[in-house]
Amino acid sequence: MIEEELAIPGVKVFKPAVFQDERGHFLESFRSTWLPGVEFVQDNESRSVKSTLRGLHYQLENPQGKLVRVIAGAVFDVAVDMRESSATFGQWVGRTLSADNKEIFWVPPGFAHGFLVLSDTALFVYKCSNNYYTPGDEHAVRWDDPDLGISWPETALPPLLSVKDVDAPLLKDARKYI
Repeated sequence: MIEEELAIPGVKVFKPAVFQDERGHFLESFRSTWLPGVEFVQDNESRSVKSTLRGLHYQLENPQGKLVRVIAGAVFDVAVDMRESSATFGQWVGRTLSADNKEIFWVPPGFAHGFLVLSDTALFVYKCSNNYYTPGDEHAVRWDDPDLGISWPETALPPLLSVKDVDAPLLKDARKYI
């Protein structure tokens, strides 16, 4: 396994060793030593069609870290630093995750998270740390906020959005971590 620290400290990509032969492949998708001290409490799965954009979502009272990967298809995955006291507040990092590259993306608590589906469909799975999902504690920031300037892949735009994501506030108006 190769661990790569990205431009924002704490956001990482894990590239697992893949053992492949004529029967298929094997890889470790998680090992507790990758993220010492992080306790995962929930696993989630999402299936989405091309151009679906889910996010940018985060929790304030019950923040979760997310260890995400794609097991079918491809997505462009984004983490945005929502920690107002951070030197990297409002900055983002993005990564193409796919069933082919098998990369695993760590989005720590304190970050908004979202992804745009690049393939016809994508099956997206993720582990959540710290806290269980609390419906009343979910917040969002607009995917196309000009202050964030996220470079979403044009090939999958315009996105398919939920009502919640259409109505999400801009970063300047969104609730933030301290």
